[in-house]
Amino acid sequence: MKKQLIRISILQSSKIMTAMYVLMGFIYTLIGIPMIIFGSSDLKIMGMVCLAMPIFLGVIGFVFLVIFAAIYNSLAGWLGGVEVEIKNVD
Repeated sequence: MKKQLIRISILQSSKIMTAMYVLMGFIYTLIGIPMIIFGSSDLKIMGMVCLAMPIFLGVIGFVFLVIFAAIYNSLAGWLGGVEVEIKNVD
């Protein structure tokens, strides 16, 4: 059975991706904490930037996914959406 994805919910998909990007940003936090504690003044500045990465990645992820979803929705209406084949399993 073939189905087409013709529309992506802009706000809902952006919220999910924002949460995922924030979680990925915590990896930078784990890198930044030792830089702040043990590093020189230059490394401490880089550590502070790493601490801000979850917020930065969340904002960037939200903005770009809103743009992507809007572009996809307009192109899917014109060209057709992504087609997937689904199989029912009992």
